[in-house]
Amino acid sequence: MSKIYNKDSFLEELSSNLGRPMPTNVDKPTYEHRPQDELYSELSQDDLVEKLKLQCENIHTTYYETTKAELPTALKDAIEEYGGGSILVSKDDRFEDNNLNGVLDDYDTFVWDYMNAEESHNRAIDANIGINFSEYTLAESGTVVLFNDQHKGRSVSLLPRTYIAIVPKSTIVPRFTQAAREIRKQGMDISSCVNLITGPSNSADIEMKLIVGVHGPIKASYIVVNDI
Repeated sequence: MSKIYNKDSFLEELSSNLGRPMPTNVDKPTYEHRPQDELYSELSQDDLVEKLKLQCENIHTTYYETTKAELPTALKDAIEEYGGGSILVSKDDRFEDNNLNGVLDDYDTFVWDYMNAEESHNRAIDANIGINFSEYTLAESGTVVLFNDQHKGRSVSLLPRTYIAIVPKSTIVPRFTQAAREIRKQGMDISSCVNLITGPSNSADIEMKLIVGVHGPIKASYIVVNDI
């Protein structure tokens, strides 16, 4: 378990520079209204799936829905839609658990290897498709939440030209409020890097015109797997 070092000395110095004593026994505020908890709370899991599906249209993301048994076929269809070629995946037991290795073996697939960082990075740059599993997916915004660590490099979802996220239905939540609550339960065991990705790369900073593919994948697909 991770440990926070020098917290008290840091806070004491910060308080000193602000010219006030360091607070003690700070109580967590109690809010009369918590709209973040109430929004979409009435939606069932099937309703959340439908909301995610509609949101995928807004974020220019191709949506697939399948069962665990048919996931290999759905993944192959998505790969073929993007032209196959070189593929980069996270080192994740869920690929084997969902019988996906047979599909990936048909392509030039490289598994992220932190012990070989240079080759992993180069393969990410050259890859046509990056594939990983979403830990949580936000129905409200169509955002996948990824836990990145030594086995699940950020480059898998950021550098390839196209991106595929495999989304277990059971992990779809209304919005980040619920995802943050689940992440908090994991305490200090959580990944050091949590990425939130909403469809393909895009920016509207220039003259308010939407430009896709500025700093990441040009196209993205979500494959929702009914695991309930």
